[in-house]
Amino acid sequence: VQLQESGPGLVKPSQTLSLTCTVSGGSITADYYYWNWIRQSPGKGLEWMGAIGGSGSTYYSPSLKSRTSISRDTSKNQFTLQLSSVTPEDTAVYYCAAGASMGDSPRDYNYWGQGTQVTVSS
Repeated sequence: VQLQESGPGLVKPSQTLSLTCTVSGGSITADYYYWNWIRQSPGKGLEWMGAIGGSGSTYYSPSLKSRTSISRDTSKNQFTLQLSSVTPEDTAVYYCAAGASMGDSPRDYNYWGQGTQVTVSS
């Protein structure tokens, strides 16, 4: 399974960050993995943001739930993260990852995208 993140590298404060993860070698409708978004801010550990399951059910971190939306396009085998009302504190490397569980540990995931840097700045 391969995952690849795409999206803008620079977002202005108060705008919505939107990233897409394109999956190959596996189907996002399969129920053996959760398809996750995780981020790592400078000097901090991994932060799980949310996930979408094979059935389309979504799961969100309580701390980000009010600003986060995850959706999918099954025809393109892609899933998308939207994070609204961003601030400079949302500057991070954003990863998509697949695994049988969800969490802040790298051990929760079997496959990772390479990560994409997103900077929030005016």
